[in-house]
Amino acid sequence: MRTPRPLPYARTCPYTGRIVRFAIASGSINWQRVEEDSRKALQLDHDSVKAHYMLGLALLQKQKYGEGVKELERALDLGRGAHPRSYMVEEIWQELAKAKYLQWEQKSTKQSWELQSLKTACEMALNEKFARDAAKMEGFLDELAKSHSEQVNAVGQVFQKAAEADMPTEVPDYLCCKITLDIYRDPVITPSGITYERAVLLEHFNKVGKFDPITHEELNPSQLVPNLAIKAAVQAYLDEHGWAYKAD
Repeated sequence: MRTPRPLPYARTCPYTGRIVRFAIASGSINWQRVEEDSRKALQLDHDSVKAHYMLGLALLQKQKYGEGVKELERALDLGRGAHPRSYMVEEIWQELAKAKYLQWEQKSTKQSWELQSLKTACEMALNEKFARDAAKMEGFLDELAKSHSEQVNAVGQVFQKAAEADMPTEVPDYLCCKITLDIYRDPVITPSGITYERAVLLEHFNKVGKFDPITHEELNPSQLVPNLAIKAAVQAYLDEHGWAYKAD
């Protein structure tokens, strides 16, 4: 994990200042101390982006993934509200995405092991049944063998479909920004009805000009409206397919 940089827009607080000093200590970070100072900072300012961010990182280091993710999500929401183009918003997102992907990876590994164990148990049960039936019905071995083979194949297909249910694939186009082609993080819609990633569009305004990148119609930041429907769809997709958090 890279050393976090100080947030340029964080409010001044003795504890958040100390958090940064510990975070940039040469080669070693005292995450226990970072957690303690972050919690103290949040008692003074519960909307401190820096404190939520550093607390999230500290909790992740202690493998408290659920709590850490919640703190990073809070930091991201606060950061977007203050400075949507800030490099720290991107940094918070990257750390959150890594944590979410790790959660999915651990869950996926556990599910794969459970599926394989259950598949093995089912196959063993079918084999035992075949052995018992064969001992009782010696004159029908061909029919029994055929039925047994079909049952084993059917079980294999069921478990194969279950294993493929959440395998990484392509994210649907409607959930991706037309400029970056990445899944939306903070989608906004323009008067022309086109949805973009907010930070990317603001960067376009700053570097290229205040116009729609596709229609070339005049466009100002004040005209951007959060696309709550797409944002909800993206979150639902990410909740179901945690692998989509992984950056290319």
